[in-house]
Amino acid sequence: MDWDYPHPFTLPRVPQAADIDGLNHTNNAVYVRWCEQAGWAHSEALGLALDDYRRLDRAMAIRRGEYDYLLPTGAGEALVLGTWLVAGDGKLAMERRFQLVRERDGATVLRGRWDLVCIELSSGRP
Repeated sequence: MDWDYPHPFTLPRVPQAADIDGLNHTNNAVYVRWCEQAGWAHSEALGLALDDYRRLDRAMAIRRGEYDYLLPTGAGEALVLGTWLVAGDGKLAMERRFQLVRERDGATVLRGRWDLVCIELSSGRP
């Protein structure tokens, strides 16, 4: 696959009938949900699960999310969602990128990005 960045953390995804909207394609909210799932799965693969964040009283919260919906997908299409941590100041801010690729032709159907900020869970403050 032609990934935007090297070595993505990937999750396979296949839209189900319940994911399809009135326009007969995968609803945009489904892509957002998948990005959230990929972000958590990637964090866990890096050794930080939700219980770890609670114990540390720190977590990365989404400050801004952007999604470019490039091509429609339909029920049963095999897709692969890649994600990366690509930038940040190493202390308070971080950026996560997403790319959703259709397996049959390698087409990118979605790109997304999150600006993240480290917060103290007990207060909600950066």
